[in-house]
Order: sequence, then structure tokens, then C-alpha cells
Amino acid sequence: MSKKEEYEAKAEALIMPILDSFGFSLYDSEYVKEAGSMYLRMYIDKPGGITIDDGEEVSRAFNLKLDEADFIDEAYIMEISSPGLGRKLTKDRHFEKSIGEEVEVKLYKPKDGSKEYVGLLAAYDKKTITITDQNGGQLVFERSEISSVRLTIDF
Repeated sequence: MSKKEEYEAKAEALIMPILDSFGFSLYDSEYVKEAGSMYLRMYIDKPGGITIDDGEEVSRAFNLKLDEADFIDEAYIMEISSPGLGRKLTKDRHFEKSIGEEVEVKLYKPKDGSKEYVGLLAAYDKKTITITDQNGGQLVFERSEISSVRLTIDF
């Protein structure tokens, strides 16, 4: 297990009792380096969405637990956030919950002349993601060629 995976797993274990007490769920977590700083981000959710006050309450409680556990040996910035409307699908549980939803698939390199595809999420497995395009055709992408998959935002 990498340091990143270890930190994310420990952070998830610490935040879960807090989220349970509020009736919230954990959507995702990440420990990443951005612009020279390390970030520990916890994406939380609830039916109807997360408010700023929700995030503030969880942040206070989680910060205390992080200080007590003190398992990250370098400086980092902790953030509590909502996954947002156009949320990234990164884990199998995200894909399972989103079957039949419209998604945007972005690729690292063009395939058939395009790097972006939109369609209904039809299926997924360990190696592939399948969407149904607007013409009813099935498009299958190797997970290794995908840079991101997000729910589309429809206004």
C-alpha cells in the first residue's frame, strides 16, 4: 500500500463515525499534491446535497480527530467538500450508482478523432467503461485510456 493509499484509508476510517453521526456519506477521498502543497480532501454527500454549514461542522470535528491521530508526517491542507453536480466517477461504487446516467468521458489521447465522449453509462468492469451514445451505439473504453469520467450537468 502506497503512502497515499495509507493516508486516505486512515482518514476515511477517522471521518466515517463523524459522517455517520450527521447522517452524511463519504463520496471520495484524496491525498494529492497541487501547486507545491499536499492536500487531504474528503468529499462528503447527503440527499439534497451538502451545505457550507454541513462542511464546516464536519471540518471542525474531523480536524480534531486528525490532530489526535497525527499520522501524516508532512505539512498538508485539509479540505471538506461536496463532490458537486458534475462529480467525478473514480470508484466502482460511483459507477454502480450512476448506471443509466449521462456521463462525459475524457481520454488521454484521441480515439476516432476525439478525446471527449458523452453518453449514458451502460456498464463497467475492472478494465472497461461502456457508454451508449446518442445514436444508440455502444462505445467501450479501456480504463487505462481514460483521464476522467464525470456526470454531466444538465440545466
